[in-house]
Amino acid sequence: MIIRAKAPLRLGLAGGGTDVSPYSDIYGGAILNATINMYAYATIEPTQDGKITFEFPEKYYREEFDAAEYIEPKGEFLLQKGIYNRIVKEFSRKPLSFKLSTFMDAPPGSGLGTSSTLVVAILGAFSEWLKLPLGEYDIAHLAYEIEREDLKMAGGKQDQYAATFGGFNFMEFYGDRVIVNPLRIRQRYADELAHNLVLYYTDTSRLSAKIIEVQSKNVKEKNQQSLDAMHKVKEQSIMMKEALLKGGLGKIGEILDFGWQYKKQMAEGITNPLIDNIYQAAMDAGAAGGKVSGAGGGGFMFFYCPNVTRYRVIDALKQFGGQAKRYEFIQEGVKSWTIQ
Repeated sequence: MIIRAKAPLRLGLAGGGTDVSPYSDIYGGAILNATINMYAYATIEPTQDGKITFEFPEKYYREEFDAAEYIEPKGEFLLQKGIYNRIVKEFSRKPLSFKLSTFMDAPPGSGLGTSSTLVVAILGAFSEWLKLPLGEYDIAHLAYEIEREDLKMAGGKQDQYAATFGGFNFMEFYGDRVIVNPLRIRQRYADELAHNLVLYYTDTSRLSAKIIEVQSKNVKEKNQQSLDAMHKVKEQSIMMKEALLKGGLGKIGEILDFGWQYKKQMAEGITNPLIDNIYQAAMDAGAAGGKVSGAGGGGFMFFYCPNVTRYRVIDALKQFGGQAKRYEFIQEGVKSWTIQ
């Protein structure tokens, strides 16, 4: 028997960072994101040998353990160990024997929510295998708890919900409460957005946790410039929602640029000279606005390029050694299936 699951990565179109505690706990956060046809994958193969095996097939990484109720969450496969421990504690109540293989369409630290999406995919596979009574909110909240509480990994709340629900969503965060509002974007607007939004990989990665820790520290210390910037970025999510729902695509670039100018003020490390040079080159070539995807510091960037300027922008960005990625927006969230 083989159990598989996949969960989609996301583009954070507006409001990024306002889903991070303590800002979301004190002021409430708002995010607009959309999932794309790039995925995290998980495959579980149940075994009878009393062993647990974790592997990244494409990297030839592999670890094997005796089946136990608890695996120390350290070293490689940190997420996998944290998920296994929670599954045993809350659901199976006994050791499990299996091989878990995982793969992602984007590298870690690329700003598309890879870590949280992988957690959702793995939970989807376990839920399929063990027939767990978990709805969408349950899976997303469990993924959040495993990362942020069990493993003490710094980060926000949006990625787990984007990967679980899929589609265009306007999300609201009030402390522990998360409300996912699916948006009914007309297909022609979504198609035009995908055509005009150039997704560019800078061929760099970053540790988002460090940037997020600085951002959280700024909130705790009531750094007024940082707080004012976060308030503006939250406003951006509402502006983006209205533009997409009403078909005001001509405003998207301006809204992205508005958010990016304030996002840079939220914490040190969100931008750097390379990112600034890439952004300026894109704007000079015809982009109307853009941003770094995720916490900042590297990974993917995207730019809104009206009419046919996308081709000039892509050409202008070649000098930086990265690459433009083709993608489409998708509606489905995490999905799983079994092959006997």
